[in-house]
Amino acid sequence: MLNKLPITEKKAVRVAYGETLVELGKLNENVVVLDADVSSSTQTKLFGQQYPERFINVGIAEGNMMAIAAGFAASGKIPFVNTFAVFATLGAGDPLRSVIAYPNLNVKIAGGYAGVSASYDGATHQSVEDVAIVRSIPNLQVVVVADATEARLATLAATQVKGPVYLRLSRAEVPVIFDQDYNFILGQAHLLVPGGDLTIIANGYMVYKALEAVQMLNQKGIYPRLLNMHTVKPLDKTAVLTAAKETGAILTVEEHSIYGGLGSAVAETIVQNYPVPMGIMGFNDRFGETGGYDEVLAEMGLSAAEIVRNTERLLKRKTEH
Repeated sequence: MLNKLPITEKKAVRVAYGETLVELGKLNENVVVLDADVSSSTQTKLFGQQYPERFINVGIAEGNMMAIAAGFAASGKIPFVNTFAVFATLGAGDPLRSVIAYPNLNVKIAGGYAGVSASYDGATHQSVEDVAIVRSIPNLQVVVVADATEARLATLAATQVKGPVYLRLSRAEVPVIFDQDYNFILGQAHLLVPGGDLTIIANGYMVYKALEAVQMLNQKGIYPRLLNMHTVKPLDKTAVLTAAKETGAILTVEEHSIYGGLGSAVAETIVQNYPVPMGIMGFNDRFGETGGYDEVLAEMGLSAAEIVRNTERLLKRKTEH
């Protein structure tokens, strides 16, 4: 279930993920964890401290890490590979595609420090294109988590999938949106706020920004529906098309390039089945910058106030449609 706003509790997604790996290690002795020399950043060190015999630091060798994980998976293990999202999808993109996704091996890829959450590390360590890359690779499921609760549930759910799963994880401490009764279902959108004026579809940290925006819009007499589309692939097309038919317009919000991510996935569904006015919010063909997390997001056009402005523009288009 959804925690009531305003939300005061914060927790880093990466910490929740690391704690869940420890939980999984106790539940299943086949779980092994590999890291590319960033275990303090990814928090896989928690697993390594508890289960050192099942933890491997491969060093700064992300491609080798993918290949080693493929070997583990082919031997019946459930390997989790860990590094920054930008390195998992670009630096190790070839083996991710060729030795994990192509044979459909049971490897879980955790892309940490995703989006611009590595805010002070700058553009080289931020990922603006990772979802577009992994979404285009056959056999690979893609999940973008919104908070610590969802990080835990998505990690547990990933082990129930027989095949590769990409988990997109933030570095930053973010508000804990969901309580422990939250019913996370892989591949199924979660309705956060009912409404009929239009639909906002968000994932990751942008879910919280969208919740703030909805509150601001409600004060103006505008009542959007809000969907948390945590699973980008397979996309919940039923939820998208229902929203299009019932609310007549859709705005997507993501901490990712406007090319190839959540907005593109929703647009592909809409244009082929039930075209309605639509807007896509994300990084507009640019790299990230260095600074505070929320400051960088605001500079990139991703704030609650900007969601409000885009919603109002889209509503105007809807009435003219």
